[in-house]
Amino acid sequence: MHWISMLLAAAAVEYGVNAAATLRFSCSQLVVERLDPARNGTFKRVNTFGNELGFTGANGGQTVYYLSSGKVTAFKPGFRMTVGDPNFRTAAQLNAKYKYMDFTCLQSSMTRGGATTSFPTKACPAGIMVSIRFPTCWDGKNLDSPNHQDHVAYPNGNSCPSTHPVTVPQVFYETYWDTRPFNNQNDWPTDGSQPFVWSFGDKTGYGIHGDYVFGWKGDALQRAMDNNCNSDLFSNSINCATLKTQSLAEANKCTKKVSVTEPLDGWLTELPGGMLVT
Repeated sequence: MHWISMLLAAAAVEYGVNAAATLRFSCSQLVVERLDPARNGTFKRVNTFGNELGFTGANGGQTVYYLSSGKVTAFKPGFRMTVGDPNFRTAAQLNAKYKYMDFTCLQSSMTRGGATTSFPTKACPAGIMVSIRFPTCWDGKNLDSPNHQDHVAYPNGNSCPSTHPVTVPQVFYETYWDTRPFNNQNDWPTDGSQPFVWSFGDKTGYGIHGDYVFGWKGDALQRAMDNNCNSDLFSNSINCATLKTQSLAEANKCTKKVSVTEPLDGWLTELPGGMLVT
């Protein structure tokens, strides 16, 4: 599993979540993770687009949330975790171990509901939204673990298990994939199956996974959670005096140099890195 490097733009926007604190960020850059295979065996990158609920001007297509429903302990420097398994290819594998990771076939930007744990099987008029929610319970000791997962756990109902007693913020990723250019089902595989595949070779969607590395400065995240920072998307007002925010235009200037020279655009004869489709 590789660590995804993301650059985030600070903006706090409330998104209809019943939470004491809701921080919402746009991502100005994201590693390519999804491609569309053509009938002739070639592949083309699927782009992302900005969240239409407040981030249409963002260069990236991912929205990152930090949520709390009460008192939480912010992550510590050096903390990292992953969720999901890129090797999974069945619903049974995914559902036995993980929760709250799914795909939404968008009929419009406001579509919520009808989520699946595999790639949608029909063309989606407004693209596909992928949602990944991380566990919210920490063992209170380890900043990481050999598999990057054992030091965190899901709660039992509203309470964390005794093995992982510390409640941490809910980290939640939403990524908007612009699958609209590929909606002509006459171009889809001749067997009628959906055409998309993750760049690590998964054509089912069950290998969905996310990586998180904590990078906040000082106690900024703890202060934001303690002060119940959130804002109202529709009135464009922000209630987060403890944090500095920036405009999307400023955030879009924050980029990272490309470190991989391998071709990513145009039609490719194989997945990046020579990954096999399984």
